[in-house]
Amino acid sequence: MAEGGFFSRVANLWRGFLSIWISGVEQKHPEIAYENAINSMVVKYTQLKKATAAIIRRREDVTARLEKARIEIKQVEKDLATAVNTDQRDLGVVLIQKQNSLNTEIAELEGELSQAVKDAETAKASLVQVQSEIGKLKAEKDRMLAKMASAQARVKIQEQLDGLSVDAEVKALDNVREHIKNTVAQANLGDELKDNDLDARLNKLRNASGEVTANDEWEKLKVAKAAKATKTM
Repeated sequence: MAEGGFFSRVANLWRGFLSIWISGVEQKHPEIAYENAINSMVVKYTQLKKATAAIIRRREDVTARLEKARIEIKQVEKDLATAVNTDQRDLGVVLIQKQNSLNTEIAELEGELSQAVKDAETAKASLVQVQSEIGKLKAEKDRMLAKMASAQARVKIQEQLDGLSVDAEVKALDNVREHIKNTVAQANLGDELKDNDLDARLNKLRNASGEVTANDEWEKLKVAKAAKATKTM
């Protein structure tokens, strides 16, 4: 008994793992879950269809038996009337017993037929409902799988967008910007050093001195010209 219990627990554990694995597979592949559900409902539909056919067959059998009993009792009633008219007591007693039996059978058959009709209608309604549910499930499968595909595409695009890091590009531009700034700074430094260079300052000074000297010479020439003009007068 202990060994049997052990194997039973192992079997239950295995079924649990299998159920978890199947559930995981169906989550990753929902089309499998829908196919399994649809196939299961199709199997139930087939079984229900067979059961419905059996119920309808029973209804037809009861209807046929009831029709036969009604025809038979009409004949018994005619035979009984003839027996009464011909004063055949023994035959009349048998016919009366048969009439009573047929009346009982007819009452029972009418009850069976009423129930058979209800069972058949219920079974057909269930059959139509299951068929409708299969159609709805197939439509839902197409709709939900389309939504799933759309969502997966959106997620994939989002992941790709998330994976597109601009850090490297921005860093490269920062390096370029820094290089440009350094180059400009170096150029500015060259100008500043040039302005502060002794030779450059001396040249500026000489240029300034030359300009002053030239101005002085110009003024002297103007004065000389004016003096000469005065003497001429």
